[in-house]
Amino acid sequence: MNRFILLKNLFEKRKVFKLVCGAGNEDPKEVRRLSMIYTLAGAVIHDVSANPNIVRAAAEGIDDAYLLGIEMKKNIPVRPYINVSIGIKGDPHIRKAYIISEKCSNCGTCVDKCRQEAIIKKDNKWFVEEYRCIGCGECERVCHKEAIGFNFRRADLKKILPDCIDAGCEMMELHAVSENEEEVMDDWRLLNSILRDNYISVCLDRSLLSNKHLIERIKNMYAITGERMIVQADGVPMSGEGDDFNTTLQAIACADIVIKSGIPVVVLISGGTNSKSGILAKQCEVNAHGVSVGSYARKIVRPFIKDDNFANDKKLIKKALDIAESLVKSNLEAFNG
Repeated sequence: MNRFILLKNLFEKRKVFKLVCGAGNEDPKEVRRLSMIYTLAGAVIHDVSANPNIVRAAAEGIDDAYLLGIEMKKNIPVRPYINVSIGIKGDPHIRKAYIISEKCSNCGTCVDKCRQEAIIKKDNKWFVEEYRCIGCGECERVCHKEAIGFNFRRADLKKILPDCIDAGCEMMELHAVSENEEEVMDDWRLLNSILRDNYISVCLDRSLLSNKHLIERIKNMYAITGERMIVQADGVPMSGEGDDFNTTLQAIACADIVIKSGIPVVVLISGGTNSKSGILAKQCEVNAHGVSVGSYARKIVRPFIKDDNFANDKKLIKKALDIAESLVKSNLEAFNG
């Protein structure tokens, strides 16, 4: 059975949990450790930055999980698929924060809010370590001095995406939070020309698009991609550190709109997703094919994986795995229950 058919069957059975390491997360150590833990926990797809080094880190984490699985007697029935994410200019998933030093008061408020611990102090000044920043904007929201700016990074996709495939990527995703239809469709055609034998995903929310525009865009994309198309229906991007029904509500609503359109795409719930997402989807009779969890999935294991001794400490690994497994199971059991 080829890898596309295998994943198609898993979608049809609603057995897909996708780990989102962060489209802007270029910390290879963190990505490798996240990939190891969530492979053991049952994640089927790992979403990472479109960076060959990060793709390799995810693959190494998957390999680590297989070795550890033998020791821990954990069965990994499907080798996870590595998906790389790119974004349209303006999409928050491809931006990097920086501190405007002449405005910064050194209060440190942004440091406490940075979920990626990307803001550090050097020479008595705060600055952002770009490789850890995921562009979530929490620092900007709490800064009273308007001392946070953003750079949007746009790689040469024609060069970087084939390199990602060579490094082990099997799937691609376009984050298309943009009103520029021509630019979105140009990128979508490019992804389809590069990847021809597996799923291509588009991440969409309703922050800039009406429901009608959202569905029209999906129809246009489906005409190009057909059965290989995934819609990652985003609620509020990168808002999922909370674990309540309200946090995930918009994700369920967005998925419901896409499903009711009747376009035969695969639908993943995303954006604000947490341990309650599958339960709420079931209660609302929103029959998505799976769930993508990023901020919350990273948050619950971060205290363990950031420990310098994590890779060699089986107790830390077991604690992180128990928590990750609970998140994966709570969602998949709800979809299949």
